[in-house]
Amino acid sequence: MEIKWEDEYMIRVSVDDGNTVLISANKEGLLSLAAQLEALAYEDIGSHIHYDEYNSLEEGSSELIMEKI
Repeated sequence: MEIKWEDEYMIRVSVDDGNTVLISANKEGLLSLAAQLEALAYEDIGSHIHYDEYNSLEEGSSELIMEKI
């Protein structure tokens, strides 16, 4: 699966005490996520994308995994 990123994307993921997940992103981040979710939709069941602060999210972000079921 080809993972595309818009230049200057910014994405932050946080989880509050009530287990609410908040995904905050600028325009480039939202466009990047949209393209990646569309690509994931055409992959096989079980395919997934990992996001964390070491490879795609802002520092201090919670890990996020998107999986096709």
